Amino acid sequence: MVKSATPTSTSRKPSKVEGLKERSNFLREPVATELLQDTNHFTEDAVQILKFHGSYQQDNRDNRVKGQEKDYQFMLRTKNPGGLVPPQLYLTLDKLASEYGNETLRATTRQGFQMHGILKKNLKSAIAAIIQNMGSTLAACGDVNRNVMAPPAPFKNSPEYQYAWEYAQNIADLLTPQTGGYYELWLDGEKAISAEEDPKVKEARLRNGTGTIIHDNPEPIYGTYYLPRKFKCAVTVPGDNSVDLFSQDLSLVVITNDNKELEGFNVYAGGGLGRTHNKEETFVRLADPICYVAKDDVYEIVKAIVAAQRDYGDRTDRRHARLKYLIQDWGVDKFRSMVEKYFGKSLEPFKPLPEFKYEDFLGWQEQGDGKLFLGISVENGRIKDEGSFQLRTAMREIVQQFNLPIRLTPHHNVIFYDIEPNNQQAIQEILNRCGVQTDPNAINPFVRYSMACPAMPTCGLAITESERVMPSVLKRIETLLEKVGLENEHFITRMTGCPNGCARPYLAELGFVGSAPESYQVWLGASPAQTRLALPYMERLPINDLETQLEPIFVYFKQSRQAGESFGDFCDRVGFDTLREFATNYESQTTNVEDATDDSDGLIEAIADSTTGELTDASNGKVVAIGNTTTAANRRNRVSIKDSVYSKLKATALTQGKPISQLVNEALEAYLQAQSDS
Repeated sequence: MVKSATPTSTSRKPSKVEGLKERSNFLREPVATELLQDTNHFTEDAVQILKFHGSYQQDNRDNRVKGQEKDYQFMLRTKNPGGLVPPQLYLTLDKLASEYGNETLRATTRQGFQMHGILKKNLKSAIAAIIQNMGSTLAACGDVNRNVMAPPAPFKNSPEYQYAWEYAQNIADLLTPQTGGYYELWLDGEKAISAEEDPKVKEARLRNGTGTIIHDNPEPIYGTYYLPRKFKCAVTVPGDNSVDLFSQDLSLVVITNDNKELEGFNVYAGGGLGRTHNKEETFVRLADPICYVAKDDVYEIVKAIVAAQRDYGDRTDRRHARLKYLIQDWGVDKFRSMVEKYFGKSLEPFKPLPEFKYEDFLGWQEQGDGKLFLGISVENGRIKDEGSFQLRTAMREIVQQFNLPIRLTPHHNVIFYDIEPNNQQAIQEILNRCGVQTDPNAINPFVRYSMACPAMPTCGLAITESERVMPSVLKRIETLLEKVGLENEHFITRMTGCPNGCARPYLAELGFVGSAPESYQVWLGASPAQTRLALPYMERLPINDLETQLEPIFVYFKQSRQAGESFGDFCDRVGFDTLREFATNYESQTTNVEDATDDSDGLIEAIADSTTGELTDASNGKVVAIGNTTTAANRRNRVSIKDSVYSKLKATALTQGKPISQLVNEALEAYLQAQSDS
């Protein structure tokens, strides 16, 4: 048995948010008080608690004017385990988007919806409407378990997929905050009618004996302080990595017997993609295999892992508070041992699994019971009406006429399912009239396999653009590939406006991570199946220099790829030293020598700025930290050199197969050492 703890005992003080949670009376205050005040925004203390209710306070950054109050508005995020959106809920969200929002809905990369542009005075009405129509925003944000993901494919003849849906819902129920504060704030204490919980979930929430439960507390699993930080879960089936399972704090993989009956789950833990620029101690990490658990014990293993994070996660530094840091600090063996203590018995070894692959389930498909489903690609998850493209209108009409449920996908797409075959033509006609493409082979593959976070103008964390520039960036990449003779090539491209990783760029073959206004870190080398992390190739790429910097990489890819090799696998195989060497020589052959400096057109300087920390080599590729980045206080200075010297450097670099920057550094170090010795 493990004795449950309050915030981690340490000589360092708990973070400010820990005190706010303690004083919140289980997520009630100061939100309840400030909700009644005639203001257009909440205080910072209330904002932290409001997150637990599924809302972020934002402002329209396009409307910022120095000296004037911000244009405050709110983002609402729904919690939809496994991406399930009942027709009644969808129509409610669509209506709210017009009444209170910005006329769009945003499908998220965690299978929920976001609405933007809601004013404070309308927040209560919007949340109440969602709750009263089979939805919830509780725990869509905050230091709790977030939305539980599952493969969205409605394969009714595949029991594994049905088990994944069932247990995604049950784990979401198990880890839902039990405070009555949510309904007191938004429904004046009236509990909404919702689906009945599985009795086994109720039993598990109260069953103790090993330290997983906190007695005499309204929150038996979380306690007064909830978790140190956000917690993300997924349930999937063998071979299906549509949920990006290695990016989760906790992932379960369904294990069945030869008769397709559920036997248990393989358990992964410790993934996470959030990091902070210029903070090497923050990093991206892939989840580790922990154990196998029989189906009757699955809720106990979930509680055990959550309890370990609750009691031992870092509550002093929120940048170091996710489960991945606890596992990295302790090591997998120590973590597994602690989980075993909370679990109350020995953990069983991991079961063999097939290779994981990525699926997006687009187009018309049979779901295995005589009915059909339809996966629709939604560029950047934005459901909107714009010109002849009327996706929002089409979805509204389809739900109204055919009362179809929806599954949101981890790739911010949508799936209609339980479609009667005799309704297929009518649905297709609606989509054709509204300009919505349903043939996955007719969709630009760069768009199909891309993701971008909302970023500007609503996200307060965004350093630069993402969703709004992604279409033009993809077009420029496509044009560049055509230029170098790779017109039939495509790969997974993802972009975020900050390093928090909401669109999971660190699992993309080509990832852009906002690092400054109109500039991005470039990450390369993740696998197409999202089972291997990308690595940081370039610290700061001004977006206007995209073609200049990527062209040599694409040229080398064309020249040196193996048969059938993907772009991500190629970058991983040849390594960045080789890529940089080729890029340096490629650029030096096309650069105007008269303008040459130590970084020529910026390439040599930029690609030298991102290096991976020691964690990478020691972790077998499961952890990537940036060990050296450019900051205002530690920038690299340019040094001009004579044309004749540059010509000799270029020739020597080609002869020795070294980057010019390396030769310069070696020569300067030797000269300075000689001066010092004399």
